[in-house]
Amino acid sequence: MTLAEVRGITGEEGNFQVRVTQHPRYVDMEKCIACGLCAEKCPKKVTDAYDSGLKKRKAIYVKYAQAVPLKYAIDSDNCIFFQKGKCKNCEKVCPTGAIRYDEKASELTLNVGSVIISSGCEAYDPSTHDVYGYQRSPNVVTSLEFERILSASGPYGGHLIRPSDHKEPKKIAWLQCIGSRDVHIGARGYCSSVCCTYAIKEAMLAKEHSKDGLDAAIFYMDIRTHGKDFERYYNRGRDVSGIRFVKSRITNVVPVDNGENLLIRYVDSTGKRVEEKFDIVVLSVGLGVSREARVLAERLDIQTDAYGFTRTSGFDPVRSSVPGIYVCGGFEAPMDIPSSVVESSAAAGAASSSLTDARWSLTKTKEIPKETDIRGEPPRIGVFICRCGTNIASVVDVPAVVEYAKTLPYVIHAEESMFSCSQDNQDMMSKVIREKQLNRVVVSACTPKTHEPLFQETVINAGINKYLFEMANIRNQCSWVHGQTKEAATEKARDLTRMAVSKVGLLQPLTEPELSINPTALIIGGGVAGLTAAKSLSAQGYRSFIVEQSDRLGGQALSLHETWEGGDVQAFLHQLIADVTADKNIDVRLNTDIRKVDGFVGNFKTTVASGGAEEVLEHGVALIASGASELKPDLYFYGKDPRVITSLELDRKLIQADASLKSVNTALFIQCVGSRIPERPYCSKVCCTHSIKNALALKSLRPETDVIVLYRDMRSYGLREDLYRKAREAGIIFLKYDEATGLDVHQNGNSLEVIFKDTALRRNMVVKPDLMVLAAAMTPPAENPLAQMFKVTLNDDGFFMEAHVKLRPVDCATDGVFICGLAHAPKPIDESITQAQAAATRAVTLLAKKTIRMAGTVAETDPAICSSCGVCVSVCPYSAPSFIAADARMHAGKAQINPVLCKGCGLCVASCRSGAIHLKGFDNDQIFAQIFDLNEAA
Repeated sequence: MTLAEVRGITGEEGNFQVRVTQHPRYVDMEKCIACGLCAEKCPKKVTDAYDSGLKKRKAIYVKYAQAVPLKYAIDSDNCIFFQKGKCKNCEKVCPTGAIRYDEKASELTLNVGSVIISSGCEAYDPSTHDVYGYQRSPNVVTSLEFERILSASGPYGGHLIRPSDHKEPKKIAWLQCIGSRDVHIGARGYCSSVCCTYAIKEAMLAKEHSKDGLDAAIFYMDIRTHGKDFERYYNRGRDVSGIRFVKSRITNVVPVDNGENLLIRYVDSTGKRVEEKFDIVVLSVGLGVSREARVLAERLDIQTDAYGFTRTSGFDPVRSSVPGIYVCGGFEAPMDIPSSVVESSAAAGAASSSLTDARWSLTKTKEIPKETDIRGEPPRIGVFICRCGTNIASVVDVPAVVEYAKTLPYVIHAEESMFSCSQDNQDMMSKVIREKQLNRVVVSACTPKTHEPLFQETVINAGINKYLFEMANIRNQCSWVHGQTKEAATEKARDLTRMAVSKVGLLQPLTEPELSINPTALIIGGGVAGLTAAKSLSAQGYRSFIVEQSDRLGGQALSLHETWEGGDVQAFLHQLIADVTADKNIDVRLNTDIRKVDGFVGNFKTTVASGGAEEVLEHGVALIASGASELKPDLYFYGKDPRVITSLELDRKLIQADASLKSVNTALFIQCVGSRIPERPYCSKVCCTHSIKNALALKSLRPETDVIVLYRDMRSYGLREDLYRKAREAGIIFLKYDEATGLDVHQNGNSLEVIFKDTALRRNMVVKPDLMVLAAAMTPPAENPLAQMFKVTLNDDGFFMEAHVKLRPVDCATDGVFICGLAHAPKPIDESITQAQAAATRAVTLLAKKTIRMAGTVAETDPAICSSCGVCVSVCPYSAPSFIAADARMHAGKAQINPVLCKGCGLCVASCRSGAIHLKGFDNDQIFAQIFDLNEAA
């Protein structure tokens, strides 16, 4: 159901008029309390959150926000009343009279300067070309439907059962590439990028849900776990969880035993034909562009490819063919959540670049109520228990928890709500706080990780200090994990609520230090990512320093020939460097090293050295784009035989138009050299596509050249699959070798010989190349002092870690520090550019502010009892503790905490031998109050 539809856009960049049709919801949003009765009584048996039938839909559906249903709406296309003129069950049962059948569509015009299209994607419908019995068997489900089966809020309450008979399955098969990598009727030729990893995730979760042990098998063409840390996940699924991986493309599924089981026929790795029965078959469906998105692109005259994805340049990945209109996510290409989030930030930054002069001109300042002074007042606590639809209420006896909360000390008011996070409930909560003169609030609901800021804003709006709020997680930590023991779950919900009440009664108002922001950025690294970030910041009006260790700009891109789409990297790089060096907002420092970093977000001071002289650069944020390098292998005669080169060395030959390439008779590419091995258990992501591109380049120079690619899994993800298909059609030979036996490379006289076992023919083969190209791993520096200087973390492979892989994919845990490009993980040039634009955009969210507030939950010391042992100074990963100067008037030599640097981790508190350090909001008495109450209950 489409609630708002863009009908057209007129004007030009900086001055667009967007015509929008708002379709009726047929539900009054002000009156709807999201009780769910309308959906429950709807005769069209199944909601959009898949229920027992899994493949039907209700006319009533839920509008989701933060994975919680907030309001309901009616889909007129499925509603019996709109189709047949009768029913109106929902109107009869609605307790607030929110149903409005007479609601009409409305038109409005939006005046904007830029447009971002993030229309998302749709999953492939396997009934389009139903060769797997999807419509015939309830036990053949899509991957999205299986997600709902496993979900605690799904039709089976998170229990792993078979749809047909509700019995627990013993064997489940996942079939990969359904609707992807397929040129047959109704399918799509590209790789959907996400399916392999999500199938592994589902199989691992299914095995965890299984009571008696589950046989999980994934049937695949190539395992494409090319994302950051995805290869480790694949290894864990195979080696720890015991998932079977079977390399076979399944063509059909046959119901047997009167439809009770599903038969799959395949050929195993030994060449033996196998017939195997499964209880459930999961179709790993791909992603595509929706019909609505195609219509929108046509209306706006946006160029798209044959699959409907937006045509963009690899050097400007979020800019559409229409100036001023930008794209991100599934409308640009099939991608996972982290990539979509990165692209959204990049698109926001690109869109705002042309709106710099208008920044803040339409911004309204929210009036914050004066904070109530609670000094001298006894605690007056309000407790709000959330039902979370059925997520909590189906397991926990919520009314009983409410009644219990009313008996707790200092609790003045307690009540329940259907969805505590809904806007109407937030308004009601603020009203109750004011009317009851509450000065502390507890919400027992879901996870504070996502919802605590929302409730803190609510108490602020009611005039209460945000730190006089406590949250009990009775969903994730209670109802979702104790579904089988409802009485025990209810008792645990009481305990969690009592613990929160005990703590909140002892909380005191906290202040948040306010800092001024230096509106300058430091960019570490002068490769494509660093240059792009600097250019993006300049476009939005901000100055930056680029610090580059070497004597020239360009990084790894200096050795790249073309992008996978054929873009001239050297021409692009030459222009980018020219733009950056001519930009007055960008100060480039070559041959410069970073020696020391002091300060904190908004006020960093970085000492750099160049030519023997040191200088301190002051900046508000830092962007790490320090890059990575190509591994120089110590095997296969690399460095000993001139015929053995790496991929980048071949690129340099292509850039230089090396005439020797035209005389190559046999070229052999070897994939995963130094990647996907115990020392480096990660995929370098770029190698497969890079080899395909270079193999085609050699073919174009001399068509009679025999070009062979030896691979483990060909990972030409996304739209790159078309390039892989083109290479096969051009006569390039792809052979999967057995990594267990490996490769035997030796010199036989003047010849190179490569012996390997082909997995398809299951026999040893020999290739005698006169050019051997090693797809070497992308590696981070062996030692990386930047991590310690900026107090940021490296992952096990040596790449910089993001604060959160999905929510903050370009932010570091240290405030004001961002990452992009190869410093984050191996990636192609287009993704490095996108990530650089995203990092610059995230940096602007700080630079655009004159001041920022830091968290109030920080450590503080009591100098009177500090023993000056220095343990806190040594253990803090953020360098927040320090000693008071010896010449200070008071407490010289005692420890002190810089509240701006402190992250509230509590490590110093736990390590302090004299008990001189306290963590605000988590002090000993507050923690002990929770523990003692819990022990009394036991």
